[in-house]
Amino acid sequence: MIAETGHYALVLALALAILQSVLPMWGARARDAALMGLASPLAVSQFVLVAIAFAALTHAYVTSDFSLLNVIENSHSAKPLIYKISGVWGNHEGSLLLWVLILVLFGALVAVFGRNLPDRLKADVLSVQAMISTAFLAFVLITSNPFARVSPAPLEGQDLNPLLQDPGLAIHPPLLYLGYVGFSMAFSFAVAALIEGKVDAAWARWVRPWTLMAWCFLTLGIAMGSYWAYYELGWGGFWFWDPVENASLMPWLSGTALLHSAVVMEKREALKVWTILLALLTFALSLLGTFLVRSGVLTSVHAFAVDPARGVAILIILTLFVGGSLALYAIRAPALKQGGLFAPVSREGALVLNNIFLTAACAAVFIGTLYPLALEAATGEKISVGPPFFNMTFGPIMLPVMLVMPFAPLLAWKRGDALRAAQGMITALGVAIVATALVAGFVRGGPTLAPVGVGLALFTIVGAFAEIQGRLKLFGIPLGDSLRRARGLPTSAWGGALAHAGMGVTLLGVIGATAWASETVTAIRPGETMKIAGYELAFRDLEKRDGPNYRSTVAMIDVRKDGESVTTVEPARRLYLARKMDLSESSIATFGLSQLYASMAEERTDGATGFRVTYKPLVVLIWLGAIVMALGGGLSLADRRLRVGAPRKASVRAAPPQLQPAE
Repeated sequence: MIAETGHYALVLALALAILQSVLPMWGARARDAALMGLASPLAVSQFVLVAIAFAALTHAYVTSDFSLLNVIENSHSAKPLIYKISGVWGNHEGSLLLWVLILVLFGALVAVFGRNLPDRLKADVLSVQAMISTAFLAFVLITSNPFARVSPAPLEGQDLNPLLQDPGLAIHPPLLYLGYVGFSMAFSFAVAALIEGKVDAAWARWVRPWTLMAWCFLTLGIAMGSYWAYYELGWGGFWFWDPVENASLMPWLSGTALLHSAVVMEKREALKVWTILLALLTFALSLLGTFLVRSGVLTSVHAFAVDPARGVAILIILTLFVGGSLALYAIRAPALKQGGLFAPVSREGALVLNNIFLTAACAAVFIGTLYPLALEAATGEKISVGPPFFNMTFGPIMLPVMLVMPFAPLLAWKRGDALRAAQGMITALGVAIVATALVAGFVRGGPTLAPVGVGLALFTIVGAFAEIQGRLKLFGIPLGDSLRRARGLPTSAWGGALAHAGMGVTLLGVIGATAWASETVTAIRPGETMKIAGYELAFRDLEKRDGPNYRSTVAMIDVRKDGESVTTVEPARRLYLARKMDLSESSIATFGLSQLYASMAEERTDGATGFRVTYKPLVVLIWLGAIVMALGGGLSLADRRLRVGAPRKASVRAAPPQLQPAE
């Protein structure tokens, strides 16, 4: 009965989504306040119904209701509770329901917190959002119903894919979807603005918090997925340029460009046409990622193996919304008035340059990801585009971004002073030069340009705070006065600095983990040792352990430094009983910002066991940098001027020009 309740809730949600798609927009055209007023209650009701459906499916997983086909195919009664819950979205049908839940959640948030939106714009935004949810609710009910029953019900399920039975995969998809789907709000705002034919600084201020929120979640989702691949797949890499990995990177790059473009539009009412286009393309890339994961065109550990017919349905949705929005853009964009002019050397100019390189990097990833698929579809020829292509294209394109990023905040709006901005970067440049020289002089091995990369990373980190240093007049006035100035700085200033510094932190981690990593692959017997990066690993013994739904063989390895034991690593191999899958489980020892990574091969007939052991200096910084970036975004979002639910100003005259916040 609970499952049927969930199914009927989805049907009712679809009916409400259709009404929300039509009535508020009709009311906006007819200037009917009653019809426009229906948008918010319909959006909230739609969210409640989808939440009921999601709760019903979760209940079926937790109680092991094997009368549902979805639960049979993806769960097992012996599975730990956390993986029963994460199993809800560890499959095509359940993850699509999560996708829809987050989609209607964002619509409900606009309905509740969008008090400062004009009534017509709010009605149009919620109508466009409902059009998207209508398409996906129909897709769920027609092709991917998670509540399909089977009779008779089996006594046991087939279990979840063992690769997905991991805490990281319990967190990664919700974070990623909050990012993917969150960009739908920027899309809805853009389409609504094109319908209204009005795009101004106020529009940029309304859309920026939603874009920033989605960007923060996507940043964390990508980082969590990277870390899961690092420790779970047994090869010790954090990024393989897998097509599904790229599918999440593309909207992140486009979304980053959108954030910076929206800043220019908010401050100077410039780049209107470009900002609208970025809003459309960012969500288009999110839909593309959804298509790649679910269409069956990719073979990837990240992809759902589904009927390609479902992929065709998603392709139709993608074509409908992307094609329709771009057609509307082509009609309306020429009529949009451009804002103020600015000199090439200005903060606007630096942000435009940032946009150019970010979109070029996104285009490089797009081409490298889709070209093999397009070639195979056209000619039947299969080719592989791997890390060498992306390393040779993406890296050089992102290099100017890292160089320009610290300079932009030091330039004035409209017309900047390049010399003065360069003077503000003297400290960062000095740190970079000293660091480069020290690394080149004292660190042996690695690529020739690795020390330069370290210098660039530190230049980015230190330079990120150069603008704040200037505003605080640090070291130029008494420390107490600087602290008082610090308390008066808007949180968005600190947030922007942290987000930029996080990029440098991640770059430093990537350089350390790739340039100076060391690895050994060997087979040893109990009592023997292996050495790596100054550590001695003594293989003590193998131990048999049983988990709730698996059996494992665990290698006990003592890690010694200078003859003293410092820790123990326990790589293992697990046999998952229901699926008869044998997987390697890595073990990681963390020493400061570096890690010792050990994975285990199968035991050989001669009594030896194979191991892959890798030492990765500074690798922790890769994910720490992503957390810092997301924290910076969160601080910016906490700024009252960007707060989603900030109330309307009482009147225009209530805010004198001298009290207006400025950056």
